[in-house]
Amino acid sequence: MRKLPELNDLQNANKVTTGLGSKLPHESAALHVSGEAKYVDDQSTPIGTLHAAIGKSTIAHGKIISMNLDAVRSAEGVEFVITAEDVPGHIDIGPVFPGDSVLVASHVEFYGQAIFAVAASTFDLAQRAVKFAKIEYEEFPPVLGVEEALKQRNFVRPSHEQKRGDAEKAIENAPHNLAGELVIGGQEHFYLEGQVSLALPLEDEGMYILTSSQHPAEVQKLVAEVLGKKINEVDVEVRRMGGGFGGKETNAAPWACVAALLANKSKRAVKLRLSRRDDMVMTGKRHPFHNHYHVGFDNKGRIVGIKLNLEGDCGFSPDLSDAIVDRAMFHSDNAYFLDQAKIIANRCKTNTVSHTAFRGFGGPQGLITIEGVIDDIARYLGKDPLDIRKINLYGINDRNETHYHQIVEHNNLDAIIGKLEETSEYQRRRRAIRDYNDKSPILKKGIALTPVKFGISFTATHLNQAGALIHVYSDGSIHLNHGGTEMGQGLFTKISQIVASEFQVDISLIKVSATRTDKVPNTSPTAASAGTDLNGKAAQNAAQKIKARLVKFACSRYTVEEADVQFSLDGVVIGDKLTSFPELIQEAYLNRISLSATGFYRTPKIYYDRESASGQPFYYFSCGAAVSEVVIDVLTGEYKVLRTDILHDVGNSINPALDIGQIEGGFIQGMGWLTTEELIWGDDGRLLTDSPATYKIPAIADLPEIFNVNLLENSPNKESTIYHSKAVGEPPLMLAVSVWSAIRDAIASISGYKINPQLNVPATPERVLKAVMSVGDKTIC
Repeated sequence: MRKLPELNDLQNANKVTTGLGSKLPHESAALHVSGEAKYVDDQSTPIGTLHAAIGKSTIAHGKIISMNLDAVRSAEGVEFVITAEDVPGHIDIGPVFPGDSVLVASHVEFYGQAIFAVAASTFDLAQRAVKFAKIEYEEFPPVLGVEEALKQRNFVRPSHEQKRGDAEKAIENAPHNLAGELVIGGQEHFYLEGQVSLALPLEDEGMYILTSSQHPAEVQKLVAEVLGKKINEVDVEVRRMGGGFGGKETNAAPWACVAALLANKSKRAVKLRLSRRDDMVMTGKRHPFHNHYHVGFDNKGRIVGIKLNLEGDCGFSPDLSDAIVDRAMFHSDNAYFLDQAKIIANRCKTNTVSHTAFRGFGGPQGLITIEGVIDDIARYLGKDPLDIRKINLYGINDRNETHYHQIVEHNNLDAIIGKLEETSEYQRRRRAIRDYNDKSPILKKGIALTPVKFGISFTATHLNQAGALIHVYSDGSIHLNHGGTEMGQGLFTKISQIVASEFQVDISLIKVSATRTDKVPNTSPTAASAGTDLNGKAAQNAAQKIKARLVKFACSRYTVEEADVQFSLDGVVIGDKLTSFPELIQEAYLNRISLSATGFYRTPKIYYDRESASGQPFYYFSCGAAVSEVVIDVLTGEYKVLRTDILHDVGNSINPALDIGQIEGGFIQGMGWLTTEELIWGDDGRLLTDSPATYKIPAIADLPEIFNVNLLENSPNKESTIYHSKAVGEPPLMLAVSVWSAIRDAIASISGYKINPQLNVPATPERVLKAVMSVGDKTIC
């Protein structure tokens, strides 16, 4: 064996990098910027591919009396039309509980529900044809809000309760108590790439699906079920998505199923791409909530008892609402110890589109309420809200048990808040803001520092598993496949860094292929912020299996001990010799050593007993904090975010650039939910905000003028996650609560910080102005 690092420049110690801990760019960054990244709608399609469109209901609730589709069938370009009668297998594609028909047979439950589908020669002709349908309905009164749903006891799933101690008695005996409510709006996912699937029938009666989905395995299963086939007869591939945010966890499957049904009938490829308006009308949103609280507290502001009622608007079907409302309950404490607590949550059924997963998965809707409670306590007592937050934090006086009886271990909330308070100069700025507000009658400033404690794991225990597949080819190049999907978050990049680190090779040797159900089976959705945690561990497991074989081979061939074989950036050290990684792989191949392995991982420790409402649903907690400063105009309700400082804990960061990007993006998306993104339904149940013209996501001008984002240093995850990193996908969205709290702070300043303004979400300028008028001198408004 020769010492030949020159054989492969990648094995030069001055050039080789696994990328672990480095600010490497996203693996498709250059393709994104150049426009060369291919999404589903960019793929070349077979000659004769048909284009699908959906025929939608035009009422919110009722029964189909008659349906005449003759004009649709005879419309220009139309090749095939299908209804519920044409579904050969299962018609209900509910992801957890029944209630979601791929096409409606008779009973309509929201305005825009899919009734039939058309396949035509072009997208435009298909869109035009569906308008020729003649459908008669018997209309029923729709339920369009949680208040009406509660009145009618209209629920998609039974209510759930979590409690500790006697909250009612604690509130009654407390020195002070307050009660209030908060109406929280939903949010449109507004991914850049809409819902789209391409279905190709195969020669062996199988079906290949190319789709934009966070959950390929579910698409595979449901397509098989609607076609009446076995799961192994359907292959699903996802290379990348142009954004998902939870909106493609379950909501991608219906369109893949419809495309597959049309392809199965026509024996031709069928592409189904929803227009932006159809996408907004027909797919679920973040759940709106209407929450009530009753809290008792002492003279210092310490909470001694609290009762929370969370009313989630689930839309017409269960979808994922049970787990989403559960997570709202789990996060109704946020960062605070709730001594005597009772949380009751209802899953309200309304005649709107079925609401679904959205970044945070219910957590934000639970978390924001307790932050409002903390602010209300502070103004009631005439104290700084930050002081009230600090004395109620987990960890103070060893108070670490949640209301669902999980211990908050390895808690660094106090350290994060303390450091951010110092680096953001919170105390100096609060004093300066008070002085400014005393002298400024029209413009008022506000500031708030709010923490986030977010549980990491799927609350459905069985989903906390992942698989991976690694091939090492004879030239030393590595093929990587895993069950996670890439939606712009950089998952493929991080998993590549992990595999490169395990083999101690340059990351350029790693190639990640599209997520496919025929390579890694039975995968969980890429969701719950667990993509890297799960798939990273699975990939590590596969790499370690191959490494173990290589070590065993080297020991046998060169008569050394296992400890004498070391993988390093210089190459592989075997005793006193050095060989390059490709050379060792070539030798192993020639000696018939298997260079392929599957990997698997399942998250330990987690469980939740629903009967006792107790357990450990989360493997660990991801924490952070944000300080936001705003200015409002009391005459118009307009406002501007002047500055935001964020300190977030990601453990040992695998890629700081990607992590900071997720924090920035999550914060801005959360800010949009809390300020500008307003969903409005008409009295007839029709979504009125169904396009970018009527629905406002944040623009570049909405970003804070000063935006400082930092990662907490020297804070490895104490749990055995991949390289002791922590999840980053969802928690940063909730840092935006600091903006909402700061706006309330600015409004409260009008009353000398004595009145708690009612400010529902989103805090649009109209709502801000209404709140200003409720607390201030109406003669200046």
